[in-house]
Amino acid sequence: MTETEGQDNPRVIAGRYRLQRHIGGGAMGVVWEADDQLLDRTVAVKQLLLPPRLTPEEAEQARKRSFREARLAARLQHPHAITVFDVADDDGKPVLVMEYLPSHSLAEVLAERGSLPPGEVARIGAHAASALAAAHAAGIVHRDVKPGNILLGEDGIAKITDFGISKAADDGTLTGSGRFAGTPAFLSPEAARGETPGPESDVYSLGATLYAAIEGRMPYGDTDNQMALLYAAAAGRVAPPEHAGPLTGVLTRMLDVDPKARPTMAELAAELGKLAMMTATTKVGPVPPRRPSRRRFAYAGAALAVVAALVVTLVVLLPASTGDNDAPADQASAPPSPTSATSSPAPPSTSVTTVTKTATSSPTPATASAVQAVSDYYAMMPGNTDAGWERLGPVLQAQGKSSYVGWWSTISSVSIVSGPRQVDGDTVEVTVDFVKGGSHFRERHHLGMIQRDGKWLINTDTLVR
Repeated sequence: MTETEGQDNPRVIAGRYRLQRHIGGGAMGVVWEADDQLLDRTVAVKQLLLPPRLTPEEAEQARKRSFREARLAARLQHPHAITVFDVADDDGKPVLVMEYLPSHSLAEVLAERGSLPPGEVARIGAHAASALAAAHAAGIVHRDVKPGNILLGEDGIAKITDFGISKAADDGTLTGSGRFAGTPAFLSPEAARGETPGPESDVYSLGATLYAAIEGRMPYGDTDNQMALLYAAAAGRVAPPEHAGPLTGVLTRMLDVDPKARPTMAELAAELGKLAMMTATTKVGPVPPRRPSRRRFAYAGAALAVVAALVVTLVVLLPASTGDNDAPADQASAPPSPTSATSSPAPPSTSVTTVTKTATSSPTPATASAVQAVSDYYAMMPGNTDAGWERLGPVLQAQGKSSYVGWWSTISSVSIVSGPRQVDGDTVEVTVDFVKGGSHFRERHHLGMIQRDGKWLINTDTLVR
């Protein structure tokens, strides 16, 4: 298939997929935008390229493996994974028919912006981790998690693509010819040493991807020497992150050299989702490239359309502590630097807005129904997240229901210990006690209330220290 064939003389694959335009490609294949003439929809068609220098017998084995792994990937259905619709044969070569998402890859966004703030990276990571967790539960290991395989859609959604394809095409391992197929920049140490990658390897690769997004540089250093990168990957030599802020802890655990010490993808999806909602208290403007270099992410792969929107919303109703070693908020050993909730944008590393002002002595009266709405909300949690979700305003709902439900699933109980009471205009203060993993965490929150169709909704949430 050539670009001329796709434009001047459109080809039809498997009797139904008419190629329209070439939209990308790389070592693993060529990607086209195509029309599914049977179902009248736009799809992405990817022709897989088999490793070079194969004998006829090896090529046949690789072709069969490609079909087998692609069919396995087609079983995965998840809102944050690009869906594989069909596996077709084009002159003996496997062709994947996938969901078409107008988007940019994370690699392209990083090439343009250099780095992203922690809150935005946490949101992207939470989306990708939730899809990877579903894949692992289905027995699918991605093996090639990297910025080029994470697509950012127009509405801010992140979707991971190329499930199972790297395994099918032997990408990311040493081929029979001794040449390294693909970049080792995001390989786990065990994969770089030639061991069979497992779910823990995907965790490491996602950690390396998020590291690159926050730090603006490759985890193993900015070099074009593939063998040097491979040696660094095998040793797990990663410089500690300097700009990760609230994501420092989770990144460190994801990048642990010992696979058994890394968290699972399901654990990461919940933790990153929580961090995304916490760090959304910081309103962040576009981040200038720290060390601009388009070369770093030039391996990225196909662009499909529009860059993801920046997260500017506030924290959803959850405690500020993270990880397995959580401590009550009033015992935190290193609270974030104080910033006013109404101050100018804080640095990306700020995870929780600290409110320094106290309640005014003569606040604007809030209706009793707003206070009651807060009482009713916590009375139904954590057991009724569907009803709780309906009581959130558009700012908090912008964080995504899956992350919201995922976080509440980690809480065994919650109770109000003080309030709720009106403090300023439509702001309601409440102190709550969360129970997670048998430990109690007491926090005070200022909730911004709005009315929609005569109903009070919780639209913003600020943790008060």
